[in-house]
Amino acid sequence: MSHGSRLAPGGPGWASTSASGGFVMDADWRPFHPAPRAPRFRVPEGAVDAHCHVFGPGAQFPYAPERKYTPCDASREHLWALRDFLGFGKNVIVQATCHGSDNRAMVDALLDSNGRARGVATVRADISETELRALDEAGVRGVRFNFVRRLVDTTPPEVLSGIARRIAPLGWHVVIYFEAADLPDLYGFFSSLPTVVVVDHMGRPDVTQSPDGPEFELFVKLMRENSNIWSKVSCPDRLSKSGPPHYADVAPFAARLVDRFPDRVLWGTDWPHPNLKTHMPDDGDLVDFIPGIAPASDQQRRLLVENPLNLYWDR
Repeated sequence: MSHGSRLAPGGPGWASTSASGGFVMDADWRPFHPAPRAPRFRVPEGAVDAHCHVFGPGAQFPYAPERKYTPCDASREHLWALRDFLGFGKNVIVQATCHGSDNRAMVDALLDSNGRARGVATVRADISETELRALDEAGVRGVRFNFVRRLVDTTPPEVLSGIARRIAPLGWHVVIYFEAADLPDLYGFFSSLPTVVVVDHMGRPDVTQSPDGPEFELFVKLMRENSNIWSKVSCPDRLSKSGPPHYADVAPFAARLVDRFPDRVLWGTDWPHPNLKTHMPDDGDLVDFIPGIAPASDQQRRLLVENPLNLYWDR
């Protein structure tokens, strides 16, 4: 553990069950797993968890007034403990919607990571060039646009296009989060973005449909026709109907992308798994999902090491 932290998954001080700083965790909030198991699959040396979050702690980094949920605290120390426990070397921390465009919790984690973390921020159109440069120096390498209406109030595409144009000279990319049913309306906008574009969680496909069916085929077409578009093959716990521990109904969708676009896929835990209502995944199960979608060692190395290093560290 970095900085002498004694936190360990399943050990004293690991499980968090509340918010702090006067914030009250939502009554239906599911805190992260209190005792994840060690995965059977051993990730390659230098593997990157390319999608995770930090929440608060609220006493230090208050949650945004406009937030649509109040989570349990999930600190950088908890994240580093999980990183080491699962065998990963680095993290990409994505700004949580509960913090809005106040990136302080995420940036604090980046500065504490000794270069082992990069970030994806949420920014407003009026952010200054000085503020963008400060985020870049801290390790931010992208901005996130969220189109899931139940999580955020959506921003007009022309505003988002302006932000994308401003970050392009920094070498940053755009991360987009949307649901499959909305892709037909958003297809043209996504194709127009002037940066690398990373799609969260395969565009949230309906896994009761075929991975070769028309809905997911549109997403494959988006990636095929736009060589700047990447996808995270993550979050089977969000998409699955069959459920843990194998999330078997999600695997064919992810495996198709890994096979078709091996140099444009990323993977992450999504810890601490915000807004899940059915169950809280065991992170050991999520790591063991990887060889089912990337069975060959060269696929695993590209997915977990080479691709995220290329996008977040090597520039």
